[in-house]
Amino acid sequence: MKIGFFTQMERLIRSPSLRIIRKQLMKKLKQSGKTAASEADLSDKDRTLIRHIQERTRRLNLNNVTRTMAYFDYYLNHSEVEWALLGHMVSRNGGWSMTDLRGELLSKLLSDTEQNHFFRFLERGNWLIFQDAYPQFLLYEESLRRNTPLFHLLPHFHVSAFMEVMWEHFWTSGDRYLLTMALVINEQSYLEKRVIQNDHYQSTILGTFPFKLQELLRLNQILFPYHKGLNKGAGQAVGMIGETLRHFGSLHERIMLGKRLYDVLFGSPEHLRGVLAWAKEHPHTGSRKDYWPHVFNDVNESAPGAPYKKRMDDCRIQPGSPRLYSPSLQHAWKNFDHKEAEPGDWFDDWKVIDYFMKDEEKGDGDIGHEYCKTLEKIEFAVIAKSAIF
Repeated sequence: MKIGFFTQMERLIRSPSLRIIRKQLMKKLKQSGKTAASEADLSDKDRTLIRHIQERTRRLNLNNVTRTMAYFDYYLNHSEVEWALLGHMVSRNGGWSMTDLRGELLSKLLSDTEQNHFFRFLERGNWLIFQDAYPQFLLYEESLRRNTPLFHLLPHFHVSAFMEVMWEHFWTSGDRYLLTMALVINEQSYLEKRVIQNDHYQSTILGTFPFKLQELLRLNQILFPYHKGLNKGAGQAVGMIGETLRHFGSLHERIMLGKRLYDVLFGSPEHLRGVLAWAKEHPHTGSRKDYWPHVFNDVNESAPGAPYKKRMDDCRIQPGSPRLYSPSLQHAWKNFDHKEAEPGDWFDDWKVIDYFMKDEEKGDGDIGHEYCKTLEKIEFAVIAKSAIF
């Protein structure tokens, strides 16, 4: 993040916490290159713990649905780890993007090859984040059980030295915001070279016309459905908050998106209660029917081979028209076997802590109207393609 040197120093001087973190991060940088203690040097109890965490993470990292629900279950037990809920809601969006590829609209715009490329791109990122973040959560959980911090074991899960400092700080300070921002920075930085700058994904996804078109049309909305009010039941009104990612290929933009999404989710007690209530009542399936059954269905209602006609009208399906097909993940994609994560620690500059400073300007998160316009844009593109071909 580019800011003036003196501005950065002024902020650090005003924040005792950031001064402590800066000192610890600089110490870690000086120690970079030093190898962690081998498992042979650990106690039997710690070696058993490492194997248990690795196995549990592997078992839950099966697909987007298992990952997404693992985050939510963890948050329900450890609400102080706020990233777990943020990660759960963002991962829901990842699942919806995966099933969109096989759904009513995008399947008419993308070839089978493009659909597969996009799925593998989304799935790789979703898998990588989980196998990095979830062991951190389990290690924190075990630290609570033993009543002693175990974050010196993080290198055995190939977690960045940056997070070792931040978990240690959280253990003593209890600062939920700083931990969440650290995890946002860490996970997006972790993805940068492994996915965003990866030559394969650059050629098959990020550099392609469909992806550029998607960014041009602002189709990268992250949606957080929530219950409005305190009433429960089938008739409960569902609202929509969220943010739009303007440039997926920018690490800075993705981190700033994470900050805005945190503010949207945790900045309003009403929204937080509503999101939690909705998530508890709607287990993640990957189908957009989960939040808008009046628009989407996980059963294809369209007549086979029939040309697509306009259906959307102010976020509702026109009378007599079939709902948009949005399959569940299990019906859209098979589980995918991943190769091991690429080695390496992204952390090489303590100045990333500037992202910890809270921003004065915040959006209200109101995204419902923008999302309706997005659906209409995609629908128009489908109709236009049908007219041409």
